[in-house]
Amino acid sequence: MPAQEHVGHLGDESAEAALPGRRLSELAEQAVRCTADCCGASSMVTEAGAERPAAVTHPDLAGLVAVQLRSGDGPIPDALEGGRPVDSTDLLHDERWPEYRAMALDSGVRSTVTLPFRRSGLMVTLSLYSFRPGALENASHGPVHALGELAASCLVRDRSYRAALTELDHLGTALRSRPVVDQACGIVMHVLGCDADAAFGVLRRISQGTNRKLSDVASGVVSRRGRGLERDLAALMN
Repeated sequence: MPAQEHVGHLGDESAEAALPGRRLSELAEQAVRCTADCCGASSMVTEAGAERPAAVTHPDLAGLVAVQLRSGDGPIPDALEGGRPVDSTDLLHDERWPEYRAMALDSGVRSTVTLPFRRSGLMVTLSLYSFRPGALENASHGPVHALGELAASCLVRDRSYRAALTELDHLGTALRSRPVVDQACGIVMHVLGCDADAAFGVLRRISQGTNRKLSDVASGVVSRRGRGLERDLAALMN
């Protein structure tokens, strides 16, 4: 598949594709397809205060990612800290990252490169692996760089999309509850002889004092239709 088709597929707008794990899986799989002598890839997204979703093209690579996150030592932590590609042309003769290096060599991996891509507080890392030493020397300048850039942009866009959906959901809830809150305010205004601001303040204090949603408090007031409300207002405050 040509590199352009890989990029086009990664930019899929479907809801399923917008899941971080799906984006990362596609990035890793497509990076392997367009990189000569690459035996596998892993990808991960890091964001402050959030989990770190990751994807691998082969189960053995999951251990290589895990050992780096556990020890804080390896190409991925170095790339995250420095913000630059980190590679090893031959792990057999590399003295860095002893735990990671031992596991990689035990899996037959001889060379690796990890590319970081930063966007809006989010960092995507793409790691490529090869059984051959020196096989990935030019990988960071090839199609995988474009794939990584696009993946980072897509993940930021997906994050904004999910945030917008959450906001819309909250707004929808607020809009659905607004009529009953307004109706309850009208009842309180009539019973207590107060203005709209004071009536809303009463409902809000009841909500806070009873640890109930404002809409639930309003529904309770409306369901009574004002009957006996003078007596019950004091009780609702408790």
